[in-house]
Amino acid sequence: MTGIGTDFLKRTVEFRPNSRNLFFHILTACNLKCAHCYINPSQHGNVTLDETTIKRWLRLFSLTKGSDAIRSAEDTNVIFLGGEPTLNPALAQGIKEARRLGYASVTVDTNGFLFHDILAKITPEEVDYFSFSLDGSVPETNDIIRGKGTFEVCTRGIRSAVELGFGVSSIFTASSVNIHDLPNMPHLLKDLGVTRFFIQVIGIRGNSAMDGGESLQLARDAWESVVPETAMEAAKLGMICHYPKVFLDREETFECAGLVAENYFVFPNGRVYTCPLCEDYPLHAYEIRDGRLVRRPPITEAELYTLKIPEGCVMNRLLHPGNIIYEKGGEPRYKIACCMLKEEIVLTE
Repeated sequence: MTGIGTDFLKRTVEFRPNSRNLFFHILTACNLKCAHCYINPSQHGNVTLDETTIKRWLRLFSLTKGSDAIRSAEDTNVIFLGGEPTLNPALAQGIKEARRLGYASVTVDTNGFLFHDILAKITPEEVDYFSFSLDGSVPETNDIIRGKGTFEVCTRGIRSAVELGFGVSSIFTASSVNIHDLPNMPHLLKDLGVTRFFIQVIGIRGNSAMDGGESLQLARDAWESVVPETAMEAAKLGMICHYPKVFLDREETFECAGLVAENYFVFPNGRVYTCPLCEDYPLHAYEIRDGRLVRRPPITEAELYTLKIPEGCVMNRLLHPGNIIYEKGGEPRYKIACCMLKEEIVLTE
């Protein structure tokens, strides 16, 4: 944890030993075709989970004995994802079940269309946050990534959720297409009533990988010249801002969330990953079979975590080598941090 002044606190989060995250994809279908969507139907399937299965899997990941699953629901944050999770008519019941089971927090990631009148079917006491994906401060930026008319729909959805008393956060996926507009986001989000702001880095998987997404990636100077300053501005406006650390100096310690944290990325076909970078490949460490979470035999992502390399993240070195720049002698100029390692900036007064 690092202080950066009398009024602000900057700290590294997501690697707390007792914190666990369940990223629960309850379907892969979506009404949009975003340029950077990471869903890969050939790997994740096209199933929409029914209410019974959603409840059963939530219970599975709340077990304290009898499986390799998360040890305690009370220590676990559940995030409902898709595709677009509000397309699944069973979402409301899934939210209620997660709350009944005692999950530490319940979040719904949404594109803002809010299908099946979801805001009328649950209460602010049952869900901690609706997290809206918005990739630009104006339609001209957002809609080229997410589709025509999506800026208007998403901002309208945010206003509706805020008016009803729901906690609202926003996710911005930064790439070469929209990084110029990121500094404009904090004031827009403040006006909309957003209280948490998540800045993500473009992932070269799913649609991005198929479309030659290397051109969407951000070099270190572009990332570090814009993102931390924008996060600080968001904090000044009263929001809590999270963003990936991404780059480590060579002397900084690298830690892999696959070894020191518990993050489960669950897909409707029963695959369970512990690293999101692996999701385009059948490297998942677990599968849900016959109602149990089963560890798969090697080689999976889990065995790769144990490799120690000067570049830091093994998965990044294997799958996204373009992120790394080398000195003439062959040493990497910097390390790539685990994608689950986040920085948090918050106003303390």
